[in-house]
Amino acid sequence: MKTYILYAALVAAIAGGVWLSLRPDPATVAKAATPAQGAALVAISLPETLSAQAVMGKRAFESTCITCHGKNATGKAGFGPPLVHKIYEPSHHGDMAFLAAVQAGVRAHHWRFGNMPPQEGLTRADTANIVTYVRELQRANGIN
Repeated sequence: MKTYILYAALVAAIAGGVWLSLRPDPATVAKAATPAQGAALVAISLPETLSAQAVMGKRAFESTCITCHGKNATGKAGFGPPLVHKIYEPSHHGDMAFLAAVQAGVRAHHWRFGNMPPQEGLTRADTANIVTYVRELQRANGIN
């Protein structure tokens, strides 16, 4: 009986050692899961076409918002969140929330990118066009 216990303990120790040697290093896994600084945070599908207002919004987005929110509003690691994300669906963040964020800035509340400062040089029309662009991107990705 004591021999069986000794063998069981030996097998358990060997199995534990094998498991420890074969498991991935947690630091390596965390590093691999973290996107590189500046990388897009989400992958999206682009709509086949954009409305005229969304085309104007895309231009305004690319001149002001792309620095933090990334190309096609996919976010940018270390800079800003993706706007093509269910958090920004119209029922949670309405169009006026975008306007308020642009005009007055917004405190960080969903993400850890820090506060968004007010954006200079964008008119209400520019912001409305940007919102149209973002909403068309969202719809193309099942966010309604």
